[in-house]
Amino acid sequence: MIEALSQTIWLVPLYALIGAILAIPWSPGIIRETGPRPSGYVNLLMTFIALIHSLVALVDTWEKPTTYLSFPWLHAVDLNITFDIEISTINLSALVLITGLNFLVQIYAIGYMEMDWGWARFYSLLAIFEAGMTALVLCNSLFFSYVALEILTLATYLLIGLWFNQSLVVTGARDAFLTKRVGDLILLMGVVALLPLAGTWNYNELAIWAETADISPMTATLLCLALIAGPLAKCAQFPLHLWLDEAMEGPMPATILRNTIVVSVGAWVLIKIQPVLALSDITSTVMIWVGAVTAIGASLIAMAQVDIKRSLSYSVSAYMGLVFIAVGTQQDATALKLLFTYTIAMALLVMSVGGVVLNNITQNLTQYGGLWSRRPISGLCFLVGLASLIGFPPLGCFWVLTEMADHLWSTYPILVILMLLVNGLIAFSLTREFSLIFGGKPKQMTVRSPEGLWALVLPMMVTMGFALHVPILLYKWQLFPAWEALSVTVAGSFTITTLIGAGTAAYIYLNEDISKPIQLPSKALQDFFTYDLYTEKFYRVTIVFVVGLISQVIYWFDRYLVDGVINLVGLATIFGGETLKYNASGQTQFYFLSIFLGVILFVGMIFSNFIF
Repeated sequence: MIEALSQTIWLVPLYALIGAILAIPWSPGIIRETGPRPSGYVNLLMTFIALIHSLVALVDTWEKPTTYLSFPWLHAVDLNITFDIEISTINLSALVLITGLNFLVQIYAIGYMEMDWGWARFYSLLAIFEAGMTALVLCNSLFFSYVALEILTLATYLLIGLWFNQSLVVTGARDAFLTKRVGDLILLMGVVALLPLAGTWNYNELAIWAETADISPMTATLLCLALIAGPLAKCAQFPLHLWLDEAMEGPMPATILRNTIVVSVGAWVLIKIQPVLALSDITSTVMIWVGAVTAIGASLIAMAQVDIKRSLSYSVSAYMGLVFIAVGTQQDATALKLLFTYTIAMALLVMSVGGVVLNNITQNLTQYGGLWSRRPISGLCFLVGLASLIGFPPLGCFWVLTEMADHLWSTYPILVILMLLVNGLIAFSLTREFSLIFGGKPKQMTVRSPEGLWALVLPMMVTMGFALHVPILLYKWQLFPAWEALSVTVAGSFTITTLIGAGTAAYIYLNEDISKPIQLPSKALQDFFTYDLYTEKFYRVTIVFVVGLISQVIYWFDRYLVDGVINLVGLATIFGGETLKYNASGQTQFYFLSIFLGVILFVGMIFSNFIF
């Protein structure tokens, strides 16, 4: 029975799709008597079934050899595409993490979306989210991974635009969709170009091919750069990073998934194709530089934001930058562990902030204060999430960051310095948020702010329990770095930068003698960080300007040349018809005369070519 569940693990994405379909009857206008809430309970039940199925299959396959399932999908001439599934401990662990977090998010949504009548649409979109993520981690095919990424792009667009009567929501959904489409389009070019070269899209076969691949350096570079474009957009890396902060206009439960698992599955694809990416040293260098620039830039931007969601979104981009560095330096196992520890910590942070935003209406950090005495559970969860995300011993990310930096110390010492700097900046940014929200005295918006409903508190508490047990889980799963292999210098450096960053922020923002908001000596420098390093304005004066100019040229050509010629022909026809109608008397001899003169004119033109 247990083995049968392992062999039918492909049903897990279908559970979510079934829940999405079953939610349709509770859409507005179909079943009015019960209201929309049953649609959420149906999806909650299907996600719970998917979680149990995944857990049982994980127990059955724990430490067993990897097995594969293959289902024919398309066969035409020499093209044979199959839907291949990989059943391994890593894949099923990711499946449990995805279904488990989706289950907690759907409970969280019961409290967050309590007064919203769009339950059926919202939970159906969450189910599509879940189906896309679970299918992606199960499939052993780059082609179907691309299909799953497209499903996530569509679901992201629809979830961000759930409250489509707000202008910022429409703009955020549009920008997120278009930005991701840029990366997806380039990724599709790489996927299509890879098949003739490797003869397969299966990840395990691609790894074997990459060991002996004989392609030119130029081809390898162009191919690999195309393959990283999709994950680059999904992980909100520079220069395709602006969509994530605009996506914060969507509901908070969807933000929990988007800031944790959705960005992580983009990195998952990057890790799976790492053997192919290793064919190009230039691509590895590009990944390292993109990750480094994004990590530093996003960390600096996060410190200057007054919007809670935007500040957290830039911390997401910063950590995904560290994942890019890990993959670029061939530390695939470390990258997977970083995704695991990061996902739980960031989910806890977003959950703890979500209840605060829901109750206090505003997202402006400057309007908060004094919530520690009113919302101690949310404050404690935020602290645990903060400590779990940065290099704070003995919680999860500390061990993974230390292991990653220890591997880089002998080859890329500059990257270790960068990681320490990013760790200190994120510690400063998150401590600043905690101090502004929970520290100080209550303000007008926070005088009445009790702890949220049980549906908001329960998922937070469960996630906090997991965050606190992450080091134990790593140790039990033999993923904990060996004590003797760790550098005391590196570990101590992470601890010091954490204390410096967090301590500096606490001193500044918990000290009532320092006036708020903090103003830098240079207004231009402060605006530089506040307005996202002027990236959006840079795009407007470069890419947007060029595209607009080309559009205007094409419009002029179409309007005055193409349409002009067609209109000229039309006017000539009208003029000729209007002229000839006065010669039409109805008498037969006039028609014969017109035909005769036309034939003479035509014959004369032909003979004139021969004469001259």
